[in-house]
Amino acid sequence: MQTTQYFAKIIQELERSVNLIADEQAEKLSNGILKSRKIFVAGAGRSGLMMKSFAMRLMQMGFEAYVVGETVTPNLEKGDLFIIGSGSGETKSLVPMAQKAKSLEGTVATITISPDSTIGTLSDIIVKLPGSPKDRSDGGYITIQPMGALFEQTLLLFCDAVILKLMEKKGLDSGTMFGRHANLE
Repeated sequence: MQTTQYFAKIIQELERSVNLIADEQAEKLSNGILKSRKIFVAGAGRSGLMMKSFAMRLMQMGFEAYVVGETVTPNLEKGDLFIIGSGSGETKSLVPMAQKAKSLEGTVATITISPDSTIGTLSDIIVKLPGSPKDRSDGGYITIQPMGALFEQTLLLFCDAVILKLMEKKGLDSGTMFGRHANLE
């Protein structure tokens, strides 16, 4: 198969994925973001990179958004929102973060393949995305892609869709956001 044919198959998988995401879950996440004073995000590996890109867009919209673990991240306080991106919902470094956020009376949101996971059961807001876990042990979703690639791609695109929804709700456009884009480069 040609590389571009693989690309076309990936796009087909992503097109199937969008129909498996519940609008009410996405709306609950968008509303949670709008209600929060500070928003924290976390993920591990490639999922973590997708969550960092989400935090960047939130910041460009004017939200007080932080990536957990960065040196300039403040403390989470009661009512703040902590969004975790984890396909399995069992990532060993993320479980204690979710537990800590709950103990501080933060709102925990999880974007995951596995809503019944440890992190999912700790969450106030859950968005279930289609995909197959890295080890392919479960998930029921067939993909040609290796490991958690479909989840990670869907996570990035879903987060971008949330940004578009937030832009609509706040009456923002790309020009407004560009004004908050890094300019020291």
